[in-house]
Amino acid sequence: MAWDFETEPEFQEKLDWMEDFVREKVEPLGLLDIHPYDVKNPRRNALVRPLQDEVKAQGLWACHLGPELGGQGYGQVKLGLMNEIIGGASFAPIVFGCQAPDTGNAEIIAHFGTPEQKERYLEPLLANEIVSAFSMTEPQGGSDPTGFVTRAEQDGNHWKINGEKWFSTNGKWADFLIVMAVTDPDAPRHERMSMFIVPVDTPGVEIVRNVGVYGQQEGSESYIRYTDVRVPADHLLGERGGAFAISQTRLGGGRVHHAMRTVGNCRRLLDLMSRRAVSRTTRTGTIADYQAVQMQIADSYIELEQFRLFVLKTAWMIDKHRDYRKVRKDIAAIKALMPKVYHDIAARCIHIHGSLGVSNEMPFAGNLVAAMVMGIADGPTEVHKVTVAKQHLRGYRDVADPVFPDYSLPNRRAAARALFDPVDELAEAAEATA
Repeated sequence: MAWDFETEPEFQEKLDWMEDFVREKVEPLGLLDIHPYDVKNPRRNALVRPLQDEVKAQGLWACHLGPELGGQGYGQVKLGLMNEIIGGASFAPIVFGCQAPDTGNAEIIAHFGTPEQKERYLEPLLANEIVSAFSMTEPQGGSDPTGFVTRAEQDGNHWKINGEKWFSTNGKWADFLIVMAVTDPDAPRHERMSMFIVPVDTPGVEIVRNVGVYGQQEGSESYIRYTDVRVPADHLLGERGGAFAISQTRLGGGRVHHAMRTVGNCRRLLDLMSRRAVSRTTRTGTIADYQAVQMQIADSYIELEQFRLFVLKTAWMIDKHRDYRKVRKDIAAIKALMPKVYHDIAARCIHIHGSLGVSNEMPFAGNLVAAMVMGIADGPTEVHKVTVAKQHLRGYRDVADPVFPDYSLPNRRAAARALFDPVDELAEAAEATA
């Protein structure tokens, strides 16, 4: 039996390098008026490409990928520790080659794509020469993909796609879209949809508008309409009817990464509220001297450490079992817990900073909105809680307790007396012969 909360020295050196590199060179990029995904912007490339080269020289580029794709093939624990650092800077995912949704899209093309699809789309995507979008959610679809209505119908040696997709992240920058559409409406619910690679310049692809999350100056969540969009038959990704299973492949590890990036953001918030608490003076001292502030600091620290350990334990279980299905309950649990921890710590940070905290001179309101986004993205919190409950209750399916179950106190007392009656009889016999 072995329990170890230490990181091997060689990898810790990598993490230490990442901490300094992200803080000193990557974080400042987020304060400039450029977007990480705008790969056609010369200024962006002039700033980002040299940093990507430094990451590659350290052997830390796209570490979620196997060596055959230019990565390190790291397990989820190592990736989690890296994402804790990456989460604090908006440009860090791009600089380290692990930006969503490109990572998930690359993963499914690597697993399910044809050699031609890999050459045309995967290779430039891995090199960050292009970016992509995952066009799945629909305006009326909500959290249930079995309610999607976008259709793809065979038309000779092409597929013809019609429908609308909502919140296709980074659609405005994308060179290609991965689109989920209904191909077999009469099949079982989870076998009705297929996935397609759709170049964004295909006739009939219309970006209706780019929606911004509240507080963003420029939106990048695309509302896309597909009108008689024809793509060649060889642009089917994976098997016909396999879209639901493919989508699950890309989400498991991504949820762990989101959670650890949230840990990084929360750690930053705790650091800033602590600095404010010991620096902001009042008539009698600093606000850190007040118990009300101390309670907020303590709650934030406790919740953050609990959440971090839970996420790393889940990552460890994934590495151990190498099967996301065996860790489904815990993946859903960290996804459900993440927005609450993030929201509560961000709210306390705002409160401790007072009027400055709610102003546009601090980023904390954006953290608060980001926490709410985390409660919706990759499935809403309620869906994940249902998953946790269902997975947990599977271990109780054979239980059929009576009205007065065996764990009621009268029944437990009766069982205890029956267990110890022979002992009492021996003790009475020994006392009688003494």
